[in-house]
Amino acid sequence: MSTQQATVLFDAPGPRAKRRHIIMTVVTLVVLLAALAGVIYGMRSQLTADKWAPFIEPATWTLYIWPGLLGTLQAALISVILASLLGILLGAGRLSPLAWIRIPSSIFVEFFRAVPVLIMMIFAWALLLFNGILTGHILLLSSVVIGLTFYNASVIAELIRSGVHSLPKGQGEAGLAVGLTRTQTLTAIQLPQAIRAMLPSLVTQLVVVLKDSALGYMIGYSELLRAAQTLASVRGNLIVSFIVAGVIFVILNYALTAFAQWLEKRMSTRTAGDTKAQFTIEQGGGNAPTV
Repeated sequence: MSTQQATVLFDAPGPRAKRRHIIMTVVTLVVLLAALAGVIYGMRSQLTADKWAPFIEPATWTLYIWPGLLGTLQAALISVILASLLGILLGAGRLSPLAWIRIPSSIFVEFFRAVPVLIMMIFAWALLLFNGILTGHILLLSSVVIGLTFYNASVIAELIRSGVHSLPKGQGEAGLAVGLTRTQTLTAIQLPQAIRAMLPSLVTQLVVVLKDSALGYMIGYSELLRAAQTLASVRGNLIVSFIVAGVIFVILNYALTAFAQWLEKRMSTRTAGDTKAQFTIEQGGGNAPTV
């Protein structure tokens, strides 16, 4: 069945096309490996053993890497919580039948979704600093969190809105049929289902939050990238320090992506199981729950 569906979109490649694809793939890999080898050879003076030696010392991790990683995780965690709450409210606001709620929510989402995160961080930093509202580490952390929260809340709001629109129309019609208002139908029936359906996408958005937290480097926030640069200024191993920081980011992002995939499979399995059980009861093949 899947083969038949695939041939509708494009013709299945023949033996010559398959050989050509294999040759092109091999050539591309060789070119990429050669380019990587050239880059490594050009930076060989920055990749010597003495450049890696600081990472064997415990002080490197306790004084630089670990505090920077904590700063990254702190900003990301706070931003995720605030962006999730604000995103759900904005998503519900964009779907509200009340114009005085829907229009401001739409303006907020469209504006902050279009503004780069770094500009929002810098603007929040300048606003808080020059008005004497915050100072020191709290100023930097708040600026990073505000930028990440506003942008990602707008993205989450769009995910929520698309999740509600992807639901069968019968969900909303059923709520209206039993006497619920449009707002009650949205909050009690459609919104919970949309959040559950979009949960894997919401978790994937955590990867974006985690990566964008590195932009705090530009306003002086002490996160992982800035910690790596500080270490490099002391030990003279800029390339190696950034490589280590990049590997840590890759590990964290891979863990979040794997969690999102696991969550998606678990939710799809549970949904399929619930549907099968409901079908069995409706067909009389099982015992209906008793009161």
